[in-house]
Amino acid sequence: MERSWDEELPDCCYEQKQPSLIKPSSPTPNHILYLSNIDDQKFLRFSIKYLFLFQNSVTIDLLKSSLSRALVDYYPLAGRLKPLHLAHEEEDEDDGKLQVDCNGEGAVFAEAFMDITVQQFLQLSHKPNKSWRRLLFRDDARTFVETPPLVVQVTKLRCGGMIVCTAINHCFCDGIGTSQFLHAWGRLTTNPTDTRLPITPFHSRHLFKPRSPSSHLPTLFHPAFTKNLSNPSFSLNRYLQSQPLVPASLTYTTSNIIRLKTQCAPSVKCTTFEVLASHTWRSWVKSLDLAPSLEVKLLFSMNIRNRVNPEIPKGYYANGFVLACAKTTVKDLVNSNLYYAVKLVQEAKSSLTDDCVNGIVDLLEDKTVTTDLTASLIISQWSKLGLEDLDFGQGKPLHMGPLTSDIYCLFLPVIGDPNAVRVLVSLPKSVVCKFECYMNDFLDKDSVEANGDHDN
Repeated sequence: MERSWDEELPDCCYEQKQPSLIKPSSPTPNHILYLSNIDDQKFLRFSIKYLFLFQNSVTIDLLKSSLSRALVDYYPLAGRLKPLHLAHEEEDEDDGKLQVDCNGEGAVFAEAFMDITVQQFLQLSHKPNKSWRRLLFRDDARTFVETPPLVVQVTKLRCGGMIVCTAINHCFCDGIGTSQFLHAWGRLTTNPTDTRLPITPFHSRHLFKPRSPSSHLPTLFHPAFTKNLSNPSFSLNRYLQSQPLVPASLTYTTSNIIRLKTQCAPSVKCTTFEVLASHTWRSWVKSLDLAPSLEVKLLFSMNIRNRVNPEIPKGYYANGFVLACAKTTVKDLVNSNLYYAVKLVQEAKSSLTDDCVNGIVDLLEDKTVTTDLTASLIISQWSKLGLEDLDFGQGKPLHMGPLTSDIYCLFLPVIGDPNAVRVLVSLPKSVVCKFECYMNDFLDKDSVEANGDHDN
């Protein structure tokens, strides 16, 4: 019998009441690690939660021992966050400047069993629901600062498969860094006797220290941020989060993406990300019926590892990205063609020069500056991180994606088709159908049916 996307998973049966702490297998540096202003943004104070489904399982002891070895090189993930200082005694520790105490305390590792098969999970894998949270051990930490930076749960399935879920603190690294770590763990599991890693992590973040004196502080305010401390008269972000959200999931094949690009040609050449991000932004705004004069923004991460001078060392293990920002009014976005939105995205990318990146680092020294989420769609691209190639020695995953869906939009890899992209975002139930219609309105009927992740 086919499962509905919103069907709940069965409960997990934990092998032990308490998970174990996996410490580095050999001594590691014991020191305080500076977090750059890019790492320390409040916008990044959450854990990136990945889910991988494998046809065959790997022994728990092997996964634990290889993780322990991986934590020798990635030792900050075995440490703990701690506040640098509090400006006021009554201030919450989650609000102050953070740093990492590299104390080797260990990563959290939970073992579980779930009475479900790989194929049953695949039937409902396009759209996460709240019951998926059972696949990741929930630490009882009271605050974000107290939450261990790395939490792992390995859930064995009835058929002999397994689900590996990881939560990696975003203050420690970005998507490139999480992929780098996970592939290191996979390599050490697959080849336990070969302890060489393809990439050696570089942990120092001083390359992104703010400039001094204060005369270097930027005179222009970057549009991805806001300094408005008062409550805005209207916050689309707050409005969306105030109601139940439903995930929308749509897959775009190579031919779908080429067809989208033809709407811009021959006026402009564009990348897959540029055209799909622009199309998603326009569809999202159209579906929400916003006031025509409202300024809306598209925020997306730009890797700056090769865009700054001096160049960041290979293996830089931190957040090596800044947010690019395209902005316009609702009226101009929805009444113009796709080419208009693509140009805005390209201009946002080209504006992130070396000077601009340094200016953002300086700007973030002011802790009253925050990411502008008021009327913004945020897109994060997971489809180019190589996460779908993670291998613990029993083959690549049959599914990879997030543990949960959010109002942040993810571009996900499609297993078996390296050029396809799956778009996942959560919206109020009342607008999901409209969003999906706008996302598919450039396709013919056969293509829409083939795109059918979007059952309601």
